[in-house]
Order: sequence, then structure tokens, then C-alpha cells
Amino acid sequence: MREFKKLNNIDMIDCFLKDNTLSFLYISRPNCSVCHGLLPQVQLLMTKYPKIKLGHINANEVEEIAGRYSIFTVPVLLLFVKGKEYVREARIVHMDLLDEKINKIYDNVL
Repeated sequence: MREFKKLNNIDMIDCFLKDNTLSFLYISRPNCSVCHGLLPQVQLLMTKYPKIKLGHINANEVEEIAGRYSIFTVPVLLLFVKGKEYVREARIVHMDLLDEKINKIYDNVL
């Protein structure tokens, strides 16, 4: 399984998105059981996509994330290509559909 880089503030997030062609953000909260259950599934899925850089954000620590990316619930999964959001999944995520969406983008970008 792939590990996520912990992003602790908005500046780190901005740099992460700017520095990576393909970047994926996993936004969660510590007291969210759905977040904890989904994370290992996403880590496993991302082994198929080694060129996507992975970032994890605790929405409790980085409160500005809600306003910046219109986050109303957690978990939220965001895929960016060259800093632009291409995929957004929130709360209940169907892993097979997420895989299809990422695969289409991954194949076209690389």
C-alpha cells in the first residue's frame, strides 16, 4: 500500500499541487469512521497509479481547506492534474467508479 504525505497547512497544499502534475488529496477528520475505513482501500487502489502523488489533510488542523475547496463533509477525495481539479468524491465512495475515473485521466495525461 502507498503512504500519503501529511499536509499541515494551506501553503504546503498549494506547493504540493503546484509541484506535481498528478496529485491526489485525501481530506478527513480524526473522529470519522468512514474516513478511517476508506483510507486503506484508497491506499491499495493507488498502488495501480504510481505517478500520482498522494497528500493527506486533517480538516481539523487545516480549517481553511473547507473554504478553499468547498468541503462540506468528509472524507473528500480530490484528483488534480496540473493544479486543476478533475475528480471529486465525497462521503460514500464507490471504489470501482473511482478507479475508472482515475484510470481515464491517468492514461490520457501520461
